[in-house]
Amino acid sequence: MKITLRGEVREFEAPKTALEIAASLSQGLKKEAVAVKVDGVVSGLSTVIDKDCALEFLTFADEEGRRVYRHTASHVLAQAVKAVRPNVKLAIGPAIDNGFYYDFDSEETFSNEDFQRIEKEMERVIKANYPIERFELPREAAIALMQEKGEPYKVELINDLPEDAIISFYKQGDFTDLCAGPHLPSTGYVKAVKIMSVAGAYWRGSEKNKMLQRLYATAFPKKAELEAYVQQLEEAKKRDHRRLGRELDLFDVRDEGPGFPFFYPKGMVLRNILEDYWRKIHREHGYEEIKTPMMLNRGLWERSGHWDHYAENMYTTKIDETDFAIKPMNCPGGILVYERKAWSYRDLPCRSGELGLVHRHEKSGTLHGLMRVRCFTQDDAHIFMRPDQIRDEIKGVYQLIDEVYKVFGFKYTVELSTRPENSIGTDEMWELATDGLQGALDDLGVSYTVNEGDGAFYGPKIDFHLEDCLGRTWQCGTIQLDMNLPERFDLKYVGADGEKHRPVMIHRVVFGSIERFIGILTEQFGGAFPLWLSPVQARVLTITERADEAATQLKDKLEKAGIRTEIDLRNEKIGFKIREAQMQKIPYMFVLGDKEVEDGVIAVRSRKEGAIGTMTFEEIVRKMQEEVETKAL
Repeated sequence: MKITLRGEVREFEAPKTALEIAASLSQGLKKEAVAVKVDGVVSGLSTVIDKDCALEFLTFADEEGRRVYRHTASHVLAQAVKAVRPNVKLAIGPAIDNGFYYDFDSEETFSNEDFQRIEKEMERVIKANYPIERFELPREAAIALMQEKGEPYKVELINDLPEDAIISFYKQGDFTDLCAGPHLPSTGYVKAVKIMSVAGAYWRGSEKNKMLQRLYATAFPKKAELEAYVQQLEEAKKRDHRRLGRELDLFDVRDEGPGFPFFYPKGMVLRNILEDYWRKIHREHGYEEIKTPMMLNRGLWERSGHWDHYAENMYTTKIDETDFAIKPMNCPGGILVYERKAWSYRDLPCRSGELGLVHRHEKSGTLHGLMRVRCFTQDDAHIFMRPDQIRDEIKGVYQLIDEVYKVFGFKYTVELSTRPENSIGTDEMWELATDGLQGALDDLGVSYTVNEGDGAFYGPKIDFHLEDCLGRTWQCGTIQLDMNLPERFDLKYVGADGEKHRPVMIHRVVFGSIERFIGILTEQFGGAFPLWLSPVQARVLTITERADEAATQLKDKLEKAGIRTEIDLRNEKIGFKIREAQMQKIPYMFVLGDKEVEDGVIAVRSRKEGAIGTMTFEEIVRKMQEEVETKAL
């Protein structure tokens, strides 16, 4: 049989398992491989290959490989839990980002002590290196097997499968689970495992069903990788924006308004700095700022398609017997702004931006600090243009987004998503739009991946994935070409030929949402914001009461120089005052005692460097203003 590997055709005697083929290629590949793609379909290494096909071996470094690896680890977890608590009922156990989980119906709550017992049993299962064997059963026999094992949730899953579905199981030792697979060849392939936490989870995500216990866990091929991941999580806890928001008195989400953030005075300083920067850079790039209403009537949302496809996420009310909705998106309002007058081809492109507050009804279980909220400010901009302007406008948007992310020190990757199956519009328009996006990226020399078929139904898009200091990625910026809304709203401009033409529309955000971006920045800097972003840039500290007057005068002079300053005149030891300022992540501390007042100088401490010596007022202001102007990180 002929096997295609990385474009090269190799001949093998049939049949062979994928693992045997890997071993014949190299012992290194045999050791590293965790799964295989057979003609593009992810399969287990135990899969028998008996005909011509294309193979691609997957390792733990591949996302699909990690999911196979961790899905097998979830079966190891389930087997261990059944050994420790034989009466638990099994639900589901998929791989997820950074790990896996398994849902259990147990009368007793899992505790930290249980975690240790279960992990010990998992290690036993791994050491036993049970072969993982796949088998199939007819529907009745499958149900009978799960009934015999006392697994009602599995029986329900089987009953819900289509009549023609292949019902497969995986067996390891004396443990059998209903599963579509694929899996590793044996339990010994799993190396380092750890249970991370337990949480409640309704069966099948419905509040009408029983609450189960969900054990979250993770697995890695090497213990050192697991330890590094756990250490990263510990660092992430220290940087958790929810905790820092409260400790630094920036923002919080209260029980009285789940998903609706409060911004305190210091948080508003940070927010306003970001918004002022947004306005400045958009003016420089030729945008005009607009403001559209927060609430608009049902007719508009029907025209945009939101009323039919997004109603369950919208907050609605009646005014004068007419249905209204609080806007979940700014786009329809931006279109009405375009509609206000007739446009000529000479007027385009029309670029308008809005810091628009939107509301979306998110489920309570998905809410997370500022990262997932029910109201947020999108830094939307909409560009209306001629088709021949697509490439240049995309390049301009890309350069703006790149400029912003570099200011904050973010690395990022770019993804181009193309036409999905449920798309609207003509082949010609899709080709024009996709070529415009791809051509712009190619002109700029940008490295990007293509995500086939993952564009919006109304047009292709470019997504920007930020990488923070912990290696986590966040999808923030996006550029979307839209051929749907200009059609729905019958938008027009008069071309050079005197005829009416349809403009092309770009939707784009840079921050994504102000709230989420603040959450990301808080975690990126661990609350220790660079000077230009820091809500409080300096704190004046006194050693004795005799320095109080000079300290007050210094604070006033700093504020007049544009430096956000606090003062600490409390009758406390200077070491205590310094530690407290450090805990509040204040960039500079200016210490005044009798000697400093007498000499007309200021003892300067930096958050990062500690004591840096004495300076005059003029030297301090010059140093800080330069740091702010250059937006030093």
